[in-house]
Amino acid sequence: MAKAPKKVIERLTKSVSKYQKILRMAKDRDVNESDTVAIITDVLADVFGYDKYMEITSEFAIRNTYCDLAIKIDKKVQFLIEVKAIGIKLKDPHLKQAIDYGANKGIEWVILTNGIEWQVYRIKFEQPINYDLVCSFDFLEINPRKDKDQEALFMLSKEGLSKEFRDDYYQRVQSVNRFTISGIMLNEVVLNAIRKELRRMTDGLKVDAAEIGQIIKEEILKRELIESEEAKAAISRVNRFYKKQSKAAKKKVSKVSEVKAKKGQGVN
Repeated sequence: MAKAPKKVIERLTKSVSKYQKILRMAKDRDVNESDTVAIITDVLADVFGYDKYMEITSEFAIRNTYCDLAIKIDKKVQFLIEVKAIGIKLKDPHLKQAIDYGANKGIEWVILTNGIEWQVYRIKFEQPINYDLVCSFDFLEINPRKDKDQEALFMLSKEGLSKEFRDDYYQRVQSVNRFTISGIMLNEVVLNAIRKELRRMTDGLKVDAAEIGQIIKEEILKRELIESEEAKAAISRVNRFYKKQSKAAKKKVSKVSEVKAKKGQGVN
């Protein structure tokens, strides 16, 4: 993935610290939603680099109402932002509202925040509508000098959009996580590889892939890594990948055989 430019890191380091102080004071005063929106508008401008007057809007209509904020660049909405008052804990009904807004307008990226908690989602336009949590962080705790925090901040920044960092970040999150890794461990390709290694270690010991898979499921992995919705989605994704690889390999072998057959006919 692309790295955040030096000037962006400098801006993040300086501005995050400034707004951490502002948000702490706002939390102590328990400011209302309107004042929270005002602070977040400044965060979007000073921290993430968006033009406050040209690229941040509160006039984006959705079903006869308006979302709290939207980032709009070159007439395209990049993020819908649903804001709650700083003292309100983000809950599932708030998320549903944000996802519904994005789904109704065909906008993939949605942010739910109260200024301190930030949750970034990508909507998947399938039946039924689904979504992935791409990242979440506590603004009071985030440190732009740490690589992981820096990546999350850069992903939300204007410069991150121009470098297509956001999509790369999403792909990495989709791939490098406990659910995907668990799905790979349980795939037949990997189970057969483990089976071969066990046979090498124990001089031809008879063991099948199903038995190994059962041990991994019952004694190594946590239940949530197998039975949760995230796990099922990851396993499905992994299986589709290996199925695609298998088809490609068979197609390649078939093509090689066809070429060899034609060469053999030519010799005759």
